[in-house]
Amino acid sequence: MFASVEGGPAGYGVLPIENSIGGSIHRNYDLLLEHHLPIVGEVELPVVHYLLALPGSSIAGLRRVYSHPQGLAQCERFLRTLTGVEIIATYDTAGSAKLVADEHLTDAAAIASARAGEVFGLTPLASSIQDYDDNLTRFLVIGRRPLPNTVPDKTTIVFSLPNEPGSLFKALSAFALRGVDLTKLESRPIPGRPWEYLFYADLAAARDELPCARALAHLAEFAPTLRTLGSYTRWKTSEGRQTDSSEVAS
Repeated sequence: MFASVEGGPAGYGVLPIENSIGGSIHRNYDLLLEHHLPIVGEVELPVVHYLLALPGSSIAGLRRVYSHPQGLAQCERFLRTLTGVEIIATYDTAGSAKLVADEHLTDAAAIASARAGEVFGLTPLASSIQDYDDNLTRFLVIGRRPLPNTVPDKTTIVFSLPNEPGSLFKALSAFALRGVDLTKLESRPIPGRPWEYLFYADLAAARDELPCARALAHLAEFAPTLRTLGSYTRWKTSEGRQTDSSEVAS
């Protein structure tokens, strides 16, 4: 996806970054750092999971269930009810449905959206199998240019800190003293530097707003590295109809 946006033909890419049940999708944080495509927007969608299998299959006959690790984590309680079934993690929920269909796996099922079942000719053996009804996934939009008609009010940054007492406190105080709200803080290991970490933070302010700009300048005074991954419009549920995962194609 990153390659398609960087070199074409895609103008924008949408990647999942966090689920309300399964937590953060760490690989995608790493990809944001590896590439230089800014975040230009975000979307939150309710996720409804289905257990999909070939027509004629039954839950009693299942021996394997495929899905992305996040899909498996979001349906953990349902999966515990299955006996004698191997749970197999794959690269993608829709890809798991494709696998079951393409290889004609009569003893296997996939956890994916209703739309994936329609596309690949699978039948739902069970619906709404996620552990919680309020199962939401937050997606980031990346692109070479800003989305039209948007006004930034959220900023995502990544920074490192010296390994010394109080360094994280100093970093957070740069924002607290200026009234800039941190809505998320995530640490990730720095590749090749064991037990050293990067910190990803979401700020409830546009990068160019004076308090936020001053806080970032303050942080830059003692953070060895600081990079803005994007300043964009936060998702607002009142701005349009909410959609379930069966209506979203990856």
